[in-house]
Amino acid sequence: MTTSAVVIVGASVGGVHTARALRADGYGGEIVLVGAESALPYDKPPLSKELLAGKATAEGIRLLTAEQAAEADIRLALGTAAVRLDTAGRRIELADGSVLPYSDLVIATGARPRPSPWGEPAGVHILRTLEDSENLGADLRRGGPLVVVGAGFIGAEVAATARGLGVEDVTMVDPIPVPLGKALDVECASALADLHGRHGVATRFGVGVSGIDPVGDRLAVQLSDGSVLTAATVVVGIGVDPEVGWLADSGLRIDDGVVCDEYSRSVTDPHVYAVGDVARWLHPRYQQLTRVEHWTNAVDQADCVAHNIVHPDRLRAHDAVPYAWTDQYDWKAQLIGRTGADYERVRIDNPGAADSFAVLYAGSGGELVGAFVANWPRALITCRRALKNPDSVGGVEEARHLVEGVRTAPRTNAGAAR
Repeated sequence: MTTSAVVIVGASVGGVHTARALRADGYGGEIVLVGAESALPYDKPPLSKELLAGKATAEGIRLLTAEQAAEADIRLALGTAAVRLDTAGRRIELADGSVLPYSDLVIATGARPRPSPWGEPAGVHILRTLEDSENLGADLRRGGPLVVVGAGFIGAEVAATARGLGVEDVTMVDPIPVPLGKALDVECASALADLHGRHGVATRFGVGVSGIDPVGDRLAVQLSDGSVLTAATVVVGIGVDPEVGWLADSGLRIDDGVVCDEYSRSVTDPHVYAVGDVARWLHPRYQQLTRVEHWTNAVDQADCVAHNIVHPDRLRAHDAVPYAWTDQYDWKAQLIGRTGADYERVRIDNPGAADSFAVLYAGSGGELVGAFVANWPRALITCRRALKNPDSVGGVEEARHLVEGVRTAPRTNAGAAR
């Protein structure tokens, strides 16, 4: 090829940040940002929170305007999805029949929500796009009972937002015994369940859904224990899968995402990179394939990929400590590193501050591997520093003393920088 061109497929935070980081790092070739939606790129976390609550506008969550793209010389190819990758010819085929050649490709297509196994009659919502959030918000403002199927990040945030909007009858349903049960131990997850209970959300945990049927102007949500919930609106949030369908005949190794080396390059093609929810890369810290479905990872990985494209002689491994947050009511709960029921743990309460605590997780050798922090910004900073530089602390006990030494801080919802 006579000229260099980076094509980025996926126009959410990972794709946009990769494009901008390439320019910031001095890349002088063409950059094309491909997005299936016609809307200008926007941020996704507000869809279940600020935008849904009416506290933010579509313009306010914009990641990249047309003017900013033009100023950075980023060509936008929006409103048409990539449908096929030809790695041998180094080209992308789009749904409108056009073809984009590339010297390097960045796959940033993210993950898509699993569809409702019970169909999607009127009033049943899946939340992924700006339009999804706007349609759900309109239904919530019409009132009536809400049933949220799935108590993961999206489901729990939607339930909290709905209560903030004044929806009086909200029920969360999930076969797992506690919300966020796959990411947290029972004690921490139960604290979140109690939070929802204090705000008037009914919970049906340990029970599945067997059907969703229209009955007049309402929906009948059939539960696996034989009971039925009546709803005006149902939100289905039962997990996501990496968006890789268009790569079926690409020759790339696909296994729960695009499989990459430690530099976020496809293991089968050094000119193909993956960023964000769609990437499953060899994490240097953990020495295993890892896929992280959170905003901060997409940004950190985008920086790494941009560097590696511009400086192929100085490759940088993506070694970031996983970090995620969730805003529910007046809580900010944050997870760092590895958390969950598989690890020994120590809880530290923030004296004098209600609902403010940290839980430290220890590996088999007593080393600090992760933390869950609720409403305690200074403890969060301490934990992030300790996990970023594990050699600086002797293990979870030393980390516990560091957190206990943090001066009691006033309750704040600001948290750490995202």
